[in-house]
Amino acid sequence: PIAVVSFLIAAYLPRLGYKRALQLALTLVTAACVLMPLVPAFWTTKLLFFTVGASFALVKVSVYASIGVVTRSKAEHASLLNFIEGGFMLGVLSGYWLFSAFMDPAAPQSSGWLQVYWLLALLCAANFVLLSSTSFPTLELPAVQPLRQDFIAMLQLVYKPLVFVFVLSAFLYVLIEQGIGSWLPTFNNEVLALPNQLSVQLTSIFAASLALGRILAGVVLKKISWYSLLNGCLLAMALLIILTLPLTHDIHVDADVSLLSAPLAAYLFPLIGLFMAPVYPVINSVILSALPKAQHAAMTGLIVVFSALGGTTGSMVTGYTFANFNGQTAFYLCLLPLTLLL
Repeated sequence: PIAVVSFLIAAYLPRLGYKRALQLALTLVTAACVLMPLVPAFWTTKLLFFTVGASFALVKVSVYASIGVVTRSKAEHASLLNFIEGGFMLGVLSGYWLFSAFMDPAAPQSSGWLQVYWLLALLCAANFVLLSSTSFPTLELPAVQPLRQDFIAMLQLVYKPLVFVFVLSAFLYVLIEQGIGSWLPTFNNEVLALPNQLSVQLTSIFAASLALGRILAGVVLKKISWYSLLNGCLLAMALLIILTLPLTHDIHVDADVSLLSAPLAAYLFPLIGLFMAPVYPVINSVILSALPKAQHAAMTGLIVVFSALGGTTGSMVTGYTFANFNGQTAFYLCLLPLTLLL
């Protein structure tokens, strides 16, 4: 759904207005969050995922396209984009702890965790109020042309060799990130034999590493070349996978295992996020900085499409390998797209 929606809106979004797009996204997510505890059903969950996916596309295209208007150089663009992505990952980190706080370890089948959506709806409403009181920069657009021509112009971007290489890189990166991020709680639970609540809490190390890495990259990129930083990070990711996964075999944990007594591998492997962190924002920043600002929305649409396809592929391939082989094999497979990305 993210890929489809972002494709449909990317060409039109500059004319709709980024502020309106963000307000629409927040309204949709607020309504979906309220519906979850009121009508707890599987179709409600699917509706929530679809709504969040569509809103994510609206938000990402709007925010990414706005960065080019408020920055003056490529280095400043890359730095700000890393800080924004770092803030995004802090939100993901908070989500792990927020959801785990509403889970009952003594009653895993309890639906009491659905009450967390009232708080999420409140946060969305507060965000809407903040957004409504914020003035947005205006973007100088070319002369208005039929929407069909806007879509064609967006698709023609893919024919540029530079654009093709970077959207393919975004695909490979998100394939790795979602493959690990989506299945790390299951890995902690089934491979490391940790309780479900603790498995979710320890996954927050991955999100925290991503957040810290992106914030640090926002500072480092002002000093060193993005190309050197990315190659170093990719090699460090591969090394961490090769050295850490052997530690996850034949692990035995106590029945009263806690956050401070979990196996060493539960702390080490999520640190891959620290090296993974700068890759995606830098890839996006480099390609956006190379294009005219009026094309940033269309380019962001392409980025979101390929990212969504990569995320879906990564989650499905990792899940299939997890089910038919084991968790270690599933994560070792990340070395393949990592090598292609390098």
